[in-house]
Amino acid sequence: MVTIYHNPRCSKSRRTLELLREHGIEPHIVHYLDDPPGVETLREITRLLGCPTRDLVRRSEQTFKALCLDADDVTEEDLLKAISENPVLLERPVVVNGDRAMIGRPPENILQIIP
Repeated sequence: MVTIYHNPRCSKSRRTLELLREHGIEPHIVHYLDDPPGVETLREITRLLGCPTRDLVRRSEQTFKALCLDADDVTEEDLLKAISENPVLLERPVVVNGDRAMIGRPPENILQIIP
């Protein structure tokens, strides 16, 4: 099962969804702004991405700055909690396919994890 953490207002997210469908994949769509992933789900996504949680955060968001998430003492747990409580901070889109995940920036990145 392929899952996309999707924001339909985002052109990159829409294009990533189109790419999946062009490859015959109808993913499970999580509208993460309406149904934010919990800390455990975010931890698993980060593990599948093989990157630090910081790479999953949209640093340009005002919320990122308002919460001072760029401070040196912010931990991975702090970031996971912040994303869960403020889903606008989640980099988009994220596609999960089994034991692999990829951020669709650019959308063609996801081709690395789909058949």
